[in-house]
Amino acid sequence: MAKHDKVAYEKRLHKITQIFEELVVHADEQATYRCPYKNREAHCTAKFGCRNQRRIAEGTGLLCVGDDKLDYRNAWEIEPIETPDVSHGAGSITCDGKTQRLAVGKTIFDYADDLAVQVPTSCLRTGQCHECIVEIKAGMQSLTPRKAEESFLRDNFRLACQAVVQDADADIAFAPLRRTPRILTDAVEVGTRGNLQPMVTHRDGIVYYDAEPLERFRGHLYGLALDIGTTTVVANLVNLENGETVSVSSFENPQRFGGSDIMNRISYDGQFRGELRRSLIAALNSEIMAMCSRHQFVRQEIYEIVVAGNTTMRDIFFKRDVQSIGQKPYKSVIEHEYRDGVRATTSLTEKARRLGIRANPKAMVYSLPLIASHVGADVAADLVAIDMSAQDEVVMLVDVGTNTEVVVGNSSQMVCASCPAGPAFEGGGITYGMPAYPGAIESVKWRDGALTYETIDGKPPQGLCGSGLISLLAALRRHGQMSPKGVFAERKQRELSLFPAHGITFSREDASNLAQAKAANYCGQFIVLRHYGCAPQDIAKLFLAGGFANYVNLQDAIDIGFLAPVPEERIIKIGNAAISGAKAVLLSREKRADVEAFVKNIEHIELETTPDFFDIFVEGCQFKPMLATEGTYIK
Repeated sequence: MAKHDKVAYEKRLHKITQIFEELVVHADEQATYRCPYKNREAHCTAKFGCRNQRRIAEGTGLLCVGDDKLDYRNAWEIEPIETPDVSHGAGSITCDGKTQRLAVGKTIFDYADDLAVQVPTSCLRTGQCHECIVEIKAGMQSLTPRKAEESFLRDNFRLACQAVVQDADADIAFAPLRRTPRILTDAVEVGTRGNLQPMVTHRDGIVYYDAEPLERFRGHLYGLALDIGTTTVVANLVNLENGETVSVSSFENPQRFGGSDIMNRISYDGQFRGELRRSLIAALNSEIMAMCSRHQFVRQEIYEIVVAGNTTMRDIFFKRDVQSIGQKPYKSVIEHEYRDGVRATTSLTEKARRLGIRANPKAMVYSLPLIASHVGADVAADLVAIDMSAQDEVVMLVDVGTNTEVVVGNSSQMVCASCPAGPAFEGGGITYGMPAYPGAIESVKWRDGALTYETIDGKPPQGLCGSGLISLLAALRRHGQMSPKGVFAERKQRELSLFPAHGITFSREDASNLAQAKAANYCGQFIVLRHYGCAPQDIAKLFLAGGFANYVNLQDAIDIGFLAPVPEERIIKIGNAAISGAKAVLLSREKRADVEAFVKNIEHIELETTPDFFDIFVEGCQFKPMLATEGTYIK
């Protein structure tokens, strides 16, 4: 009997499993949302009139332009929905500042309805879609234990539809994961207008992707530019005919239940493969349908999507295994294949339908190429936005986020590195740290012997966001309230009461967590500058990109060593450069070809392999300006 090749067999079995999984996903979407009278060519086969019918031409039938929003599953519901017994207690439930009396037997989702809090779902609250994840801020013990449908969740996260109140005498507070903090959507404008070269065009009533005909022109030619960050997601709807941005959407990345940083997300995805991606796609599809509703078009008029994102976020989005990114040498499977000569580029192209995105079934999804390791497609997009391929002088790019990326160079030579800063400056691990929601303290100043503050939208203070934390550290240092090592003026004091009326404090542990996050940024900038052979004073321009970096006081950031001391007049805040670069690539074949070429010539440094990395990191943990390479402080 002939021997079977077990490895080949497993590969074929895995491939067949993938095919069936995609078939099931597609069939489920079609059965759920697609009108049963719409055929594969989007023609209407009904024998009755409908407002979604459009005549194409004589003898060709009727085109269906329905937006596929209707959910047909109710037509097959056979089990009645049971109404739980309601027993009121002395406790209350709170979300977004709204409060209601608590009752036994009601779910968190019931209360979200009562409090007018938007929580997503597409499974009629059966626990199958895993979209309604909420964070239980207080009162977890007052809820029923996790059910089987919630086995993928950790810590204080629950499915709103499965978490039932069992103790109505305690207080519960919750927050949905899909919230809208102040997310930076403004960006530097890249010069593409007047020279539009999108992959998608139309002529003679037919839409083409490159030279391939897709379908008849429906009236709009749209594309999506996406920036998928660890913390936030931004989506721009772009008119491919004139280059204008039609709509800007932003939301908090709903994958936070898998951890607040990249390494935790990688670990979580290894244990619960597909859950992180599932939550992100559900959130994105919700935003797409909201865009359709706001601007009166159908999702089938979105013909291309361009994605920027760090290596991990991008590969999760594209259904790739990300486990190798969390292990030395911290490279994705895609990068390994590129370096082994298996593929010609680290960019990815896939059909929107295979990724489960609600766009035209024939729409293509393109990701900008990776650079190396954690320096991903978002940095490639940044470099497009600042037109790096045309820079003759030495410039510096610092994209601040959960992972901070640094690039130094010009069109002929570039050096880059990624710094695992973690989520501290986004509120993670800080007692009163928080994202940039209304009520977050964004600026702190020392006046008349006391600290004063400004909050986002002028709301009562709830905590400090990133820019507020940086200005707090600078104020404490300037006025002798804290040493460079994070020790308070009263040496035995472990905690400062910042704003007693609001109960907001700052501890030695908070300072330590911020010191380590700051040190990661410090190391990246210091080592890349030194490797390139360039001092901060020699940098012609420092492009500062990313979320809270746009709101940071530059002098504060330089004084505590968060930024290299480039002369302040040379520092340019460029906003969300990644979304700007993604949009430019969406509109220009030339820029797409340029970025594919120049990322291959960028030198990447693994910071931790630098012989004196530990010494630099220890120095970077102190809240003082960056050292020069010869050992003196840079003023």
